[in-house]
Amino acid sequence: MSYIEVKNCYKTYKIGQNIIKANDDINFTIEKNEFVVILGSSGAGKSTMLNLLGGMDRLDSGSIQIDNIDISKYNDKQLIEYRRNDVGFVFQFYNLISNLTAKENVELACELVKNPLNPIEVLNEVGLSNRINNFPTQLSGGEAQRVAIARAIAKNPKILLCDEPTGALDFQTGKQILKLLRNLSKKSTVIVVTHNYEISKIADKVIKFSDGKIKEISINQNIMKVDDLEW
Repeated sequence: MSYIEVKNCYKTYKIGQNIIKANDDINFTIEKNEFVVILGSSGAGKSTMLNLLGGMDRLDSGSIQIDNIDISKYNDKQLIEYRRNDVGFVFQFYNLISNLTAKENVELACELVKNPLNPIEVLNEVGLSNRINNFPTQLSGGEAQRVAIARAIAKNPKILLCDEPTGALDFQTGKQILKLLRNLSKKSTVIVVTHNYEISKIADKVIKFSDGKIKEISINQNIMKVDDLEW
């Protein structure tokens, strides 16, 4: 079996009198330590899928198996444990706590899990050894995003879920973040949601969403180096 198996997944939302099919019979697999890009325009259903994979939302029907365990059958307490111990989240707008330093933001995440990594070592790994005592307002956008990534990986997660992690960054800073995420797939399974087609060129696998359905799944035979990306 694959590390992640999504089978016949449906998720709908009711907005007023309208029923929105956010995910409509979704099926795919992801192997352990793959770097996967979920690609699609706004409203395609990709962020809904990320929320389902992360245990932040529940399926209407279908199953999501992670390492041979069906998380769609988890109760609320089990989902909390799953989010806490197995998943790291990286968002577009960082979500750092403004009155805590970079080190304290990472330490806070470490307090939630059983086997965290060393916060200072992780901040060094993401290139912030000289910024550990700075507050979010004293950091550039790229530095703040690296703190957010450090916070996620310090939990020592099995899966790293990233929702438009370069969307708020300039081109060069975005490439630095992508290089970091690409390297992290040696330790965790990394899934990046994006609307940026160019980013799909550095992925092992690309899952294209359109109108709540999967349009195409492809394996990159010639994975591009992050340094060679242009957009």
